[in-house]
Order: sequence, then structure tokens, then C-alpha cells
Amino acid sequence: MSNAPESALNEGEIREELEKTLRPLEVLALALGAIVGWGCFVLPAIRFLPDAGPLGTVIAFLVGAGFQCIVALSYSFLIKPYPVAGGAFAYAYAGFGSTGAFICGWALVLSYICVIAANAMALILLTRYLLPGVFDVGYLYSVVGWDINAGEVGFVSVVLLLFGWMNFRGVNAASAIQVFLAFALTIGVLVLTFGTITAETSSLSNLEPLFAEGRSPLASVLMVLALTPWLYVGFDTIPQAAEEFTFSPHKARDLMLLSIVCGSIVYALVALCVAGLIPYQELLRANHSWATGWVADQIFGRWGGVALTVPVLAGILTGMNGFFMATTRLLFSMGRSKFLPSFFATVHPVYNTAWKSVAFTLVLTLIVPWFGRAALSWIVDMSAIGTALAYLFTCLTAYKYLGRTREAPESGWGRPVCLVGAATSLVCFILLIFPESPAAISVPSWVTLYAWVGLGCLFYASNHKKLAHIPHSRLRYLLFGKGDYPVLFDVPKEHAAADRHAAR
Repeated sequence: MSNAPESALNEGEIREELEKTLRPLEVLALALGAIVGWGCFVLPAIRFLPDAGPLGTVIAFLVGAGFQCIVALSYSFLIKPYPVAGGAFAYAYAGFGSTGAFICGWALVLSYICVIAANAMALILLTRYLLPGVFDVGYLYSVVGWDINAGEVGFVSVVLLLFGWMNFRGVNAASAIQVFLAFALTIGVLVLTFGTITAETSSLSNLEPLFAEGRSPLASVLMVLALTPWLYVGFDTIPQAAEEFTFSPHKARDLMLLSIVCGSIVYALVALCVAGLIPYQELLRANHSWATGWVADQIFGRWGGVALTVPVLAGILTGMNGFFMATTRLLFSMGRSKFLPSFFATVHPVYNTAWKSVAFTLVLTLIVPWFGRAALSWIVDMSAIGTALAYLFTCLTAYKYLGRTREAPESGWGRPVCLVGAATSLVCFILLIFPESPAAISVPSWVTLYAWVGLGCLFYASNHKKLAHIPHSRLRYLLFGKGDYPVLFDVPKEHAAADRHAAR
């Protein structure tokens, strides 16, 4: 941990900072592992192929990746002037002030915790396939037809506690594990692809119909395209960790783009493997508990199916670890800047970690295994909405930043890019919330989302007066490290004197 004494004297308090320990390979592994999680292996036969068909799914992945690369460029424009923990939350403050920052940060906390939760539930699905009868013991009750077993709840809780312990001890241990798991994930997908291509039953005719039956090609693509903010959400773990880079923030753009491209390729390969071994509609009618595992069984035998669990497990664990890291850094940034209680900004004196944010994240995620598989689709919908909202704030902030920074080399071509990114995020958001949309979220998702929004409104209302009395110079110091850091919104007149004092 380090701090800035001179600035602290000007602002009245010490600003806690995170230690710089992350190297480029670790950052890339963090993002790729966060992008390619359980959904890549579990959803092809549950959502992607039924909703869009093989070609519609691949088109949605590639088009979505292109759009998310545009969004990533907006992040790259801002990571250089604002290389701090918090990512889109910090950018939303720079562009729109306290209210925009809180909305964006609250949405992101929901999105990140949802991803950890979904990966935890996917771990239960994996153990039921790999080790039937081992953990699914000790029946407790059922939720929407899904049995809750003490063995599975205990197993997943131990895994979550392990990740909490690693993040409590420090990012070095967590990032080293992330690199290994990302490597295992990539190798496993390539082996599955090679096996599918060389299988006797594989044929391009197995991919017909190319789009979902009863749905136009455009509607098929939109069904999956609306989810791409959630599918590629992991790339924004890079700006979340910017404060801990051992390298120049300028490299972050290439790392974000590379992680999205690699993620889209992995998603497409796995979907085509599931669809290409036999006629995919026949596969869907069979209603296998885990279609991707069944495909691996047919190609490599039972032991091959078991071997596939290595990349699947890697995808699940990298997703859990990556978003555990991102969530704690977001909570740390919101606590440090007084949008949440200072409890979240406490840095451990020995391990230099935001250990209370780690504990808070751990407590929330430990609740998840008690609700069963039914919550998976609700989680996906809510996470997609939260990330689309965060991307919209970031793109609009980048647009404002380039408009006021004419000397920036990206100012000429960057503003149209930001507008395209904002439009893309808005379209995805509308597709999810508009009732007549083919990708509209379900009623349980709305109920859960309303509960989260209501909780956020209550929290913000109780904290609004405190935030309103904190000079923006103080907030800028806590967020960015300097009280006179440039922002892109009009500072209220009552804070102007304090800001001029900070500038002096």
C-alpha cells in the first residue's frame, strides 16, 4: 500500500492505494478467463442454438465482438487519463458527476456478483455430470424443480471460500492461478475442436437449419446479440485493475481487444462443436443434461468427456476468480470515494488488499448455492442489463472527453467510435427491457432487478446528503488521486471555491 502525503494534507485524509503487481500476461489471462466462463460450455444447447441456430449464433458472436471492441476503444480512451481502480464507475463520475457514477457503479456491482453466482451454479452442474452421486447428497428442499443438496452447497461454499482467501492474501496468488487456468481453457477448446472436425459423423449438413426454426434470421441473431454485453463483460476487468498495472496504461487497449477477439473465437468454436457432431436439432430433442459433455463423450469416449471438464472447470474458475477480483476493486473504489461506506476501502496492513470488500463479496456469493439452477437465466439477464448500462456511460464519457481534448491523437476518429459504442449499448439495453423484443427478460428477472434497484435507491437516498456536502475536489482526489483532476461536467457553484483552492 502507498499513499500521497502532500495531496493528503490538501484533502484532509490519506487516500489508500493498491500495489502495482499485475503484468500484461496476467491481465490478459484475467480478462480472457472472465469472458469465457460457464456460459460458453453450458448455454450452446440451452439458449444459443435453440434461440438462434448455428449460423445465427456465430454471426451474433462475431458481430457482438465487433461492437464490444468499439466499446473497448472507448474504455481505452479513458484508461490513460484515469488509470485508477473502479473502471466504468470512475469514468461515469468524470463524465456525469455523483449521480451517474452511483447508478453505473451499482449496476456493475450487480453484474459482477451475478457472474460469480452463475459460475458457482455451473460448478454444481459440472459435478453432477462428472461425479454423479458424490456431491448431490443430503437433500434439503427444491426450488422450481431443482433439488438443493447439502453436499453441493458445502462443496461450492468451500470453493468460494478458497477464492475469497486467495484475494484476501493478495493479487499475486490469484493472478498466477488465473494464468494457468486460462492456458488450460484454451488448450481444451482446441482439442475439442480438432476432435469434432475429425469425427466420422461430423458434417456441415448437421448445422441445418442455419437459423432457429420459426424465427427470421435477423430475429435469431438479435436473440443472442442482446446478450453480448454479458458474454464479453470480462474485458472490462482490465480497467478495473488499472491501478495495479506494472506497465503503461497505453497497452491496455491492445489487451482488451485481444481478449474480446480470443473470447469470440472460443465461443464460436464450442457452439459449432456442439452443433456439428450430429444434426443439432436431434441433439436438442435428446435434452441431454449437458450437451457439450455428451459431444465430448461421443468423440473421445467417457474419459474424453471427463477430460473436457478440465477446460470447463478452467472457464468456471477463471470467471469466478476474475470477477471476484473485479468486484472487490469496484467496491474498494466506491468506498474510497464515499459512494459506499469507508468500510469497503479498508486496506489490510499486511497483504495490501481491500479485505473488507473481499469479505462482503464472499458473503453475498455464499448465498447463491441455496437457490438452485432456476436463478441462472435470471442472473444472465440482470448481468446483461447492468453491463450494457455501464458501457453506455463509458462511451458517452469518452465522447465528452475527446470533445474537450482536441490535442489527443484519437480525437478525430474517436468520437464517432464512441457514438457507435453508445448506440450499440443502448440497443442491447432496449432489446432486454422492451416487452415486445425477442430478447426481453423474464418476469422473475424483473422482480429481482426491481429489488436491486429499490435497494440502490434507498442507499443513495440515505447517502445523498453526505455526498452533496463533499466538495468535488475531495471526490476527485479520492477517485483519481488529485483534487484538481479534470472532469467533464459542470461543478456546482457551491463547490467552485473549494475546487479553486484545490487547484492552488
